[in-house]
Amino acid sequence: MRFFGTTWLNHDGNYTARRVTVSIGSLAAVAASCLVLRLAYEGLQLAAVGGFVSITVVVMFAVCSALAFGHTWGSFTRRPDPDRQSTLRGLLTIGFIGSLAAYFLRSLKEAPGESLHRRTYETALAQYTRRTTKRTGNPAKRRPRG
Repeated sequence: MRFFGTTWLNHDGNYTARRVTVSIGSLAAVAASCLVLRLAYEGLQLAAVGGFVSITVVVMFAVCSALAFGHTWGSFTRRPDPDRQSTLRGLLTIGFIGSLAAYFLRSLKEAPGESLHRRTYETALAQYTRRTTKRTGNPAKRRPRG
């Protein structure tokens, strides 16, 4: 929601252009991240660390990216638990490609986190409406029905 301000509410104020820009930017970030990881892998190959270390690094990044993708994708529809979030911080850092990929895919549908913010907004608006709606008279003075 960082790049959208309040445009997500009514989809006005260049909302579509912002979504396209965010999608392109996150896809470019995924591509740049993959390039950085490839360079790191080539560095391991040049250092001749051995097959076991190379495979372990590839599997580690793949698993962490998959877990980060799932966590990030889920955080767009429900609020993450702060305690769990702090425990997963290292995993999410290693699996940054998964988080970026989730952000890219979600930005194709909506502003990432829009549905969560929309639900919160609609709940708050309904509560506000109920609180501010005035009664129509004193219930004690009503005539009995029947």
